[in-house]
Amino acid sequence: MNVYEINEIGALIKDNSYVGRGIIIGKSEDGRNAVTAYFIMGRSENSRNRIFTEKGDEVIIYPFDESKVKDPSLIIYSPIRKIKDSLIVTNGNQTDTIYDFIKDGKSFEDALDTREFEPDAPNFTPRISGIMNFKKNDFTYKMSILKSADSVGNACNRFTFSYSALKGVGHFIHTYVCDGDPIPTFQGEPERVVIPDDIDLFTGSIWNNLNERNKISLYVRYINLETGKVDNRLINKNK
Repeated sequence: MNVYEINEIGALIKDNSYVGRGIIIGKSEDGRNAVTAYFIMGRSENSRNRIFTEKGDEVIIYPFDESKVKDPSLIIYSPIRKIKDSLIVTNGNQTDTIYDFIKDGKSFEDALDTREFEPDAPNFTPRISGIMNFKKNDFTYKMSILKSADSVGNACNRFTFSYSALKGVGHFIHTYVCDGDPIPTFQGEPERVVIPDDIDLFTGSIWNNLNERNKISLYVRYINLETGKVDNRLINKNK
């Protein structure tokens, strides 16, 4: 096994009907851009009833059809928020927890020590989070997963991974290994993926390889490390 192997994101998600929600963070091959992507999938009507919207630097998830909302607590949140020199990306309302802790001078890890996996037995969906910390035309990043320690949700295990940003290299973490009942949670370290220079190529590689039935929305952001210019792509299946 080559631990330094870098995969195309499309190859990792193709033919997998359900990887759940996913976060990718890395640096473009030319070294010019910090890159992040976030996508959601869903199996139930409640989960599929969502769209991404942008509000300044923030991305917010709203119900597509408000009349069909059954439990808004786990489907409506801000997956992306900016604070100071950091960009937060998560799969739940822990985005706000991290934001508030950083605002108070505390850390990413401090914030997540107060949170745990989602209370959706028997799946106990992991909370996955990332943060990009910018400094001097470059950045470092961290990724985290909070997951159940056992099959009945008795305790939470917390894992944090810290990375230097390398040209053309990103890391991909997602909530589930594949579909199932209960759904098996992500295992091991975040997977290494290629980050191309072309935002449209990267966006297409993700969206076109996510399962057609279960994919819902995708957001991709490229941030020029020299100028700070932002280039975004947002795709909603519900229109």
